[in-house]
Amino acid sequence: MSKRILFTGGAGKAGRHAVPYLVEAGYEVHNVDLVPLDSPGVTNLIADITDSGQMFNVMSMHRDFPDLEHGQGPRPFDAVVHFAAVPRILIRPDNETFRINTMGTYNVVEAAVKLGVRKIIVASSETTYGVCFAEGHRDFHQFPLEEDYDVNPMDSYGLSKVLNEKTARAFAERSGFDIYALRIGNVIEPHEYERFPAYFANPEIRKRIAWSYIDARDLGQIVKLCVEKDGLGFQVFNAANDTVSADTPSRELAARYYPDVPFTREIGEFEGLLSNRKIREVLGFKEDHDWRKYVGK
Repeated sequence: MSKRILFTGGAGKAGRHAVPYLVEAGYEVHNVDLVPLDSPGVTNLIADITDSGQMFNVMSMHRDFPDLEHGQGPRPFDAVVHFAAVPRILIRPDNETFRINTMGTYNVVEAAVKLGVRKIIVASSETTYGVCFAEGHRDFHQFPLEEDYDVNPMDSYGLSKVLNEKTARAFAERSGFDIYALRIGNVIEPHEYERFPAYFANPEIRKRIAWSYIDARDLGQIVKLCVEKDGLGFQVFNAANDTVSADTPSRELAARYYPDVPFTREIGEFEGLLSNRKIREVLGFKEDHDWRKYVGK
């Protein structure tokens, strides 16, 4: 029997590419969202992550009508992937962004742990590094940005993601389950590579995200690797592609826009300043979608 994954937020920008990747890999995926995802092989349930009772229900009920046939009650999920959230500032009032993202994550993780789901993956964000939504210019502490960085955002969205990492860690500590938080870089869908020439002409556009990106399909691979990698307890992983989203070398970008930020190690010529070294070394990530495959052809 294939593994069953409950995926929250599968209809969002990242989810609508990650979910089909998981289905193609042989997983049964049940999308829980405020809107359904119309994708082959995916079942949907409309539910609100800010309602704890609903989260306990969605993880303890049938996925689809065929589940009724075996007459043995709802089958458990093997993993929960939690992507549902207000995706940035300036969509909802700040307090609502914080409330939805923090309470939603608490409710999803609590239900999963108390119902015995031993693998949970939550979406964190590059915004935890504190510059993306900062007031005015703000330097990073150091380059490259790696998972042991002292995260210090000043905005409601980045702060919610920091708290979500703490929530995930707390539940991992009490349960002994594997809970992995992905600090996801700027998600790029296939059609968005047409924007890259404009980014190259004006690198300042992507300065606040340290020129990071993650192809939405490569993010699907990262989620799959997390589902399949057991025994790590609580972990934080940067989810980014190998290189910067620029045709300018990484050190040159840093010298031009962040001249006072020190480097803690040597990096490759175009190596991502949001480092994905950990997912390559620990999870075995190998990117399939370098921007160079799609830009300038």
